[in-house]
Amino acid sequence: PPERPMQAIDLLDRAAKLGVHVVQICDNLPLDGLAPGEVATLERWAARLGVSIELGTRGIGPDHLQTYLQLARHLRSHILRVVIDTATHHPSEDEIVGTLHEISPGFERAGICLAIENHDLFKASTLARIIERIGSRYVRICLDTANSFGALEGPEAVVEALGPLTVNLHVKDFIIRRAEHMLGFTVEGRPAGQGLLNIPWLLQRLREQGRDPNAILELWTPPEATVAATIAKENAWAASSIAYLRQLISD
Repeated sequence: PPERPMQAIDLLDRAAKLGVHVVQICDNLPLDGLAPGEVATLERWAARLGVSIELGTRGIGPDHLQTYLQLARHLRSHILRVVIDTATHHPSEDEIVGTLHEISPGFERAGICLAIENHDLFKASTLARIIERIGSRYVRICLDTANSFGALEGPEAVVEALGPLTVNLHVKDFIIRRAEHMLGFTVEGRPAGQGLLNIPWLLQRLREQGRDPNAILELWTPPEATVAATIAKENAWAASSIAYLRQLISD
């Protein structure tokens, strides 16, 4: 690992330097271990920089979601992005519907939308049915442009099924190439605008579906031989990706 791993405040600083105004802090940098004073400090720092925080987590345990609902309220996040499954819990469709239907009134009262991210656990049509069964306008979709390859679905199929339900967007560009031995394919990240994802089409199609969500840049950055080289690559990819997206998204 890096000698000094990035903390949440460091991420806010990086966002401000890149000229972006929203940061999504999710399960790779969990905030539920922060003391109340640390949460307040994070909120004040974000306000000072003019950067809004969106909150995310992984897992749908009711107590866990209640904890993150309170964090979202403190940090003034209008959504809570959630990945349904964890390393030890892979809930069925019925369990998801029952759990989120029971907890959704608390999100409605807080005015915070629970945004389920499409992953490889379910196909897009199944996620759309889950949202319909829960029956709350405060349970919607965080649309990721690459995750559903694990469910054998590309961006076009995912956007058509889940676009009308989308309240948050993960822009994740990628390439697909044959493995060197020619016996299979590799899906690998690229800076925004330098892969196969048709980002202008993506944004336009969502607008046609009546959606204009915050676009969160997410990078699958293949590591280099050293930590320092990997960090430098991550920084370069972030800068070039933001520069590209600025041509398509004004703010």
